[in-house]
Amino acid sequence: MAERSALMEGTVVASHGRHCMVETPDGERRICHPRGKKSQAVVGDHVLWQAPPPGQGEEGTIEKVKERRNLFYRQDEIRTKPFAANLDQVLILIAAEPVFSESQLSRALIAAEAEGIKPIIALNKSDLVEPFARAWERLLPYRHMGAGKHYGVLPLSLALSSDVDRALLMEHLQGKTTLVLGPSGSGKSTLINLLVPGASVLTGEISQALNSGKHTTTSTHWYWMDAARTTALIDSPGFQEFGLHHIAPMQLAACMPDIAEHATACKFYNCTHLHEPGCGVLDAVKNGPSAGGISPSRYKIYSDLFEELSHTRY
Repeated sequence: MAERSALMEGTVVASHGRHCMVETPDGERRICHPRGKKSQAVVGDHVLWQAPPPGQGEEGTIEKVKERRNLFYRQDEIRTKPFAANLDQVLILIAAEPVFSESQLSRALIAAEAEGIKPIIALNKSDLVEPFARAWERLLPYRHMGAGKHYGVLPLSLALSSDVDRALLMEHLQGKTTLVLGPSGSGKSTLINLLVPGASVLTGEISQALNSGKHTTTSTHWYWMDAARTTALIDSPGFQEFGLHHIAPMQLAACMPDIAEHATACKFYNCTHLHEPGCGVLDAVKNGPSAGGISPSRYKIYSDLFEELSHTRY
């Protein structure tokens, strides 16, 4: 029987199906598959892997996924879709055009809050003056949430001011591991290629290696942004359908900073913030955002989501 090699440490930098690309501490990359049917590694996971015995190919096996600091994922009625693990922050890129969905934005923010991951919002296409002004106004509750300290909203014009935008983004990304999300048309590919020159070529090479020669853009990829490998960017698809079925209805308020801020004033500890007397949230909605309260659009997102999440449970 061929002797197995020692376990080695690595980080998952790409995945497709049950195959992963694992990077060793010295930068070598190896295709691996998890041992056992239930084991599932995601991009960002720190793993222990093993090389195959001599003469048994190149593909290694992931023997263990180390404990995660966090896992950013979505969940609908049918399945759970993990994006990435062990993140420092999530950068959500939206644009002045096409008009972004505030509901989809809020869902991504809530998923980040639930895992204790810092979210950053970036609004692209500031060169489109009037649409950008409208979008910037719609983001007012997010720009002022938590006395302006909770969510950063970065104004970008990736097509026209790439050098300025790159410098601005690097102030927030330096030394961190950041997942980038964004709907179609937001400029996510432009952002990735601006920050990681040659990313599209690298993506093609990884996709072909993982998927038997087929090119796929539906998988998640990890990119190093510096030679020292201290700053990482993770590109992932899947912003459109963002289910939050893993979050209990009563947990929702704590994941929305503007709701949570006023929930402490509620008369009842188990207040749903929908109809109870003495509810600090409902009072804040009546006062409105100009008086330091809650915007109607944010409260509607909360109440709609509370109802949706309540219906998914038995």
